[in-house]
Amino acid sequence: MKLGFAICGSFCNHPEILKLYEQLSKRHELIPILSENAAKYDTRFGTAESLIERVESLAGRRAVRTIVEAEPLGPSGAMDALAIAPCTGNTLAKLAAGVTDGPVTMAAKSHLRNGRPVVIALATNDGLAASAPNIAALLNRKHYFFVPFGQDNASAKPTSLIADFARLEETALAALEDRQVQPLLT
Repeated sequence: MKLGFAICGSFCNHPEILKLYEQLSKRHELIPILSENAAKYDTRFGTAESLIERVESLAGRRAVRTIVEAEPLGPSGAMDALAIAPCTGNTLAKLAAGVTDGPVTMAAKSHLRNGRPVVIALATNDGLAASAPNIAALLNRKHYFFVPFGQDNASAKPTSLIADFARLEETALAALEDRQVQPLLT
């Protein structure tokens, strides 16, 4: 599978996402796409430079980091599926509202114009609050598929949702068959 792999903020999830990315790079052709924030900010979870170097090295290609670089992905048929992992509440809101103001949202828009699947792997502290309507909107939209998700710490963070990242590949393969992996809620 030619898998676009878009990485957004939610920096605390980057270590787990990078392990998954490495595993997927052994079985699939990856097209790395980085949100502006993921490509810019150094955090306690790692530097932007090390993230860029790692995803580019594993994919064997330069990461898409601008709107201009992301736009041709759809028309060129560069990807069979596009995964956004972690997909923050901010990115989720932009997708639901049709806002295309960065490389990840442009990659999604460009990819969707060909009726190809976008796989969402949520990581948002407000999934059962402000982001809930956006999740519902995308669940009702064609060509969007969700990696099964659930609450990650219901007592300390009662509105937080996170995808079961280990099921991203399964979800992407099902999405290629126009099928949502079930059960959706973990």
